[in-house]
Amino acid sequence: MKGKDTGRLIAETGVTPKKSRGQNFLTDDRVADRQIGYAGITKKDRVLEVGPGLGILTGRLASLSGDVTCIELDAALADHVASTYPSVRLIRGDAVKVPFPKFDVFVSNLPYSVSTPIIFKLLEHDFRKAVVMVQKEFADRMVADVGSRDYSRLTVNLFYRADCRILENVPASRFKPRPEVDSAIVEIVPRPAPFEVLDEKTFLKVTEVTFNHRRKKISTSLRAAKIIPPGSEETDIPFLDARVETLTPSEIASVANRIFLLCEDTAEGVPVPPGDSVR
Repeated sequence: MKGKDTGRLIAETGVTPKKSRGQNFLTDDRVADRQIGYAGITKKDRVLEVGPGLGILTGRLASLSGDVTCIELDAALADHVASTYPSVRLIRGDAVKVPFPKFDVFVSNLPYSVSTPIIFKLLEHDFRKAVVMVQKEFADRMVADVGSRDYSRLTVNLFYRADCRILENVPASRFKPRPEVDSAIVEIVPRPAPFEVLDEKTFLKVTEVTFNHRRKKISTSLRAAKIIPPGSEETDIPFLDARVETLTPSEIASVANRIFLLCEDTAEGVPVPPGDSVR
């Protein structure tokens, strides 16, 4: 697919771009070429694309690898991908819910509405590299500095698992229909954590709970969630008087590590409030 064909394909497929699904289709072939180039795909790579849309990336991916899988929720778009790119394996469904197949490289233009759950889901898998297009404000959260307003649970989880960097900004004018904000292409390369985590479940839970109440003291958030073991003193755990937005990922890990050790000492696991899930 060429970017100039976007208007024609929208008409031919009968697709009405849905704002609720973040359906804004990339129209700039030069941007698409660069995005694919960043991924460094080889013929042997297993490639996964979420939300192929009209296929501006899909055709390029299929020309580089013999093992490309796409996940598409929209029936009309899925029909278009199936008929236009027969060599591509198509999974019809919600990428947030359906299991990901094994893959080496992940390349996608992610709708903003599902960017967060897809990135968290991506981090649960083994892969070599991901190159994703997301809204610029989301990209800023992915690589934010400690203490900035964009610093978040997303930032910490990404830093824990991977090196992440913005490769280029993409103006809103490169999409049809034109979104209200600019986008960015982001690279994610998995690597071992650069700090010690004694128990991943505890670390992720502490990160989640404290960022859910980022303006409160860490002690307040953790006690409300009943994560601090009963009988523990304030001096038993570091940084309890701080706010999580001021702590580096390694400092958050030191809080989680101490809680885990205290729970081990009392032969208790880290409490998880009813209805909560640990990612």
